[in-house]
Order: sequence, then structure tokens, then C-alpha cells
Amino acid sequence: MVQVLFLIRSLNFGGSERQLVMMAAGLKASGVPVRVATFYEGGPLRDELTRHGVECRSLKKRTRWDVVGFLWRWIQMARDCRPSVLYAFLGSANLMAIMAKPWLGHAKIVWSVRASNMDLGQYGWLDRILFQLECSLARFADRIIVNSTAGRDYVAARGFPKDKMVVIPNGIDTERFRPNPSSRERMRKEWGIGGHEFLIGVVGRLDPMKDQETFVRAAGVMGRQRQDVRFVCVGNGSDERRQALERLAEGLGLGKRILWKEAISDVATVYCALDLLTLSSAFGEGFPNVVAEAMACGVPCVVTDVGDSRMIVGETGIIVPARDPAALSKAWSMVLEWNAEKRALMSRQTRERIVRHFNVDRMVEATLKELEQVAGKSLAVVGR
Repeated sequence: MVQVLFLIRSLNFGGSERQLVMMAAGLKASGVPVRVATFYEGGPLRDELTRHGVECRSLKKRTRWDVVGFLWRWIQMARDCRPSVLYAFLGSANLMAIMAKPWLGHAKIVWSVRASNMDLGQYGWLDRILFQLECSLARFADRIIVNSTAGRDYVAARGFPKDKMVVIPNGIDTERFRPNPSSRERMRKEWGIGGHEFLIGVVGRLDPMKDQETFVRAAGVMGRQRQDVRFVCVGNGSDERRQALERLAEGLGLGKRILWKEAISDVATVYCALDLLTLSSAFGEGFPNVVAEAMACGVPCVVTDVGDSRMIVGETGIIVPARDPAALSKAWSMVLEWNAEKRALMSRQTRERIVRHFNVDRMVEATLKELEQVAGKSLAVVGR
């Protein structure tokens, strides 16, 4: 028996994917029979689900245009699972959930919204069409869980039913994400960062939404002002986009002062190596996990005013306008001028804020409450 069936495109590294893994594991630990279905095979986060005893099945989609066979396999899986709740993660999965509704009997459909003011002009025609379909079909979902107030307001203005939406902020694993001096020393040594150097980083996929261009331009401004600061950009993306960013950095004279690193599974070690984490995003953020994860590691954050970033950092960080390299560099300077005593105090306060307000247990409990309410019954199985 499957009480909750999650549906997501893949289990590659990503904030939404990590949230699904923690949610599925948390529900499983609460006695709720869960299963995860993915469009594509594999993914580095699949092993985490397996370690938590969560079954994961793939629909074995081969390419974007593998449609007919993929849809047939999805309908067959939905019929076989007969879940009480089908919980879809992100746009294409939301649409697939509605498509399967005729074969799900009395199962309830729950959508997730995990972004806000997307600039769809930066993406392809298919993404724009899919979002319009979401807006048209949102009324058929039984519940829509949004991870940010910014995301709720954005989709509500575009036709999503307000009475079906509830905001549940993301949860952060504060045991995994915590200060770790040995990890800090190891990673900085591996990257060649001197003990006297400050390290400012941005973590996220190489995507127009994340606006690493503004990060690089701000680094260029600071690089002319201080010689004791290094920069690192961590994330995967297309070779074309990475090369464009590297050319920009070279043109600004950054050279070896900026590092380019691929995403790794142990991202907590990346945060611990930093003296300052920046979110440079220009649009689209809902609840940016990287900010809360870095804060849980005791790392102060300078963030652009997108999504719910302002609410996450509260009084512990600095908020700047999007697409403003000068403002970003100025905010960095303010943080780097803190003395050792203030740095230690702010490190404690950033972590305490995440532990208090955004822990995983709080997210799982709130989610289970909503799923049970929409299902009209308890989803936990006694004796499991």
C-alpha cells in the first residue's frame, strides 16, 4: 500500500530535490508508506532515499521528446500504486499529476510551487507553454503547497486558486548543515585559500535566474579595492554559460582570484569554507535553500531581495537590490569589516535563526497535517 506517491522530474542536485528527499524520509519515519517516482533514471540523491528505506521507481524517460511511452508508463504506475495522495513537485510533474487523475480513483492531487516571479523570457517556448497550462489547470488540484509567500502571491495573481494554497517554508537539516572547523580547513586547503584571505562564494546552478554575472561584476569591484579577498562560484551548468562567466571574470582582471567548482554532494563543506555566502539571483526564487543552509553552518549572508530571502535572513544578514553589483560589493565590505567578536556573534545568530524557525521536523509536521487534511484521514500506518 502506498499512502503518498511523490512525483518529480529527477533526483539530481537541487534545492527542490533535496527538500523532497527530506520530506519523503520524514514521512516514512512517521509511519507513512511513501514512494517516489521520477521521470528519469538515477540521480545522485536517489541513494539518500534508499538509505532512508524509501522506494524509488523511474518512469525511464529517455529524452524530452519521449512522450507516448512515457505517458503510458506513468498511467500504469499511477494505477498500480493507487495512492491516497499524489504529491507532485514542480511544473511538469504538476501537469502529469492532473493527467493521471482519471486513473487514481479517490486519490487527492497535491501540487507544489517552489518559485516566484520567473522571467520566462529567459527560457524556451516550451517552458512558457507549460506555465500557462499550470495556470489553467491549477483549479483541478486539491491542495497547492507553496514554499514561500512570494511564490504564493505570484501564482495567485496568475489564476491559481487562493483558497487551495498554503505556505510551508522549507526545512533545513541542521545536523548536516552546521559549523565544522575541520571541514573548513580541509576545503580551503584543497582550494588553495590562505589563512589570511576572505572567501566569498555563490552556490547554485549556472542559470539566468541565479545571475552569477552580477556576482562576478561585484567581485570585479571588490577586487580593485582589496587584495585579501578570493571568490568561488559553485554549481553545474552548460559549458557555454560557464565559459561566458569565465570570460567576464578575465575581462575584469580577476584571474585566479575566482574559482569555478562543480556541485558536490557534501555541499556543507563548501559553506563551511566560506566567510560569506551570497545569493545573487535576479528573479524566480521562492525559498532559496542555499541561504538557509549556509546560515545553519554559521555563515553570514548577503542576499538580493528576491523571493523570501529577506524573511529568511531577518536581522542576521544584508539585503541588496537585484542586478546591482555596486550595492553587492558594498554590502560585502560591510561584513568583511566586522571584528572577530562580531563575526562570532553573527555566526551564532545566523545558525540559531535556522534552528528555531526552519528545521526539518517543523516542515514534515506541517506537510503531514496538510496531506492528512486533504486526504480526510490519517496517513500513518499503525505498527510500522
